[in-house]
Amino acid sequence: MRKRPPMNRGPGSTGPAASPGRILIIEDDPEAALFAMHVLGKRGHFDVTHTPDPAAAIGLAAAEHWDLVLTDMELPGMTLAELLDGLRRVAPGVPVAVLSAHVEIAELSQRAEAFLRKPVRIEQLIATVSALIGRTGK
Repeated sequence: MRKRPPMNRGPGSTGPAASPGRILIIEDDPEAALFAMHVLGKRGHFDVTHTPDPAAAIGLAAAEHWDLVLTDMELPGMTLAELLDGLRRVAPGVPVAVLSAHVEIAELSQRAEAFLRKPVRIEQLIATVSALIGRTGK
């Protein structure tokens, strides 16, 4: 039996009812994950949950409602294309924003709604997330 990786609730999470949206963060770098959780939870007032494991994230996307998935481009155990395909299979309407230190890959640009280049500015992260969640009618 495979041990499930820890899921971290974001700092300042207020729960789905009081937040402007629920965000699932997939990031294997603890510092980058903490940054995104803090910015989106405290400053953006979003309800955020984090997992470093892309397979667990697909399971969460299938089991719960999310307004946005924010993922790193490079994750252990799964390519970005595999992750995006898995997310589209289980939660086709959920927008996905990709964070990367690399230039966006044209092949994947049609699979994600946004690409953000690391290091991302706080204002840019909050604005992008808010715009994507706003498009889904939250």
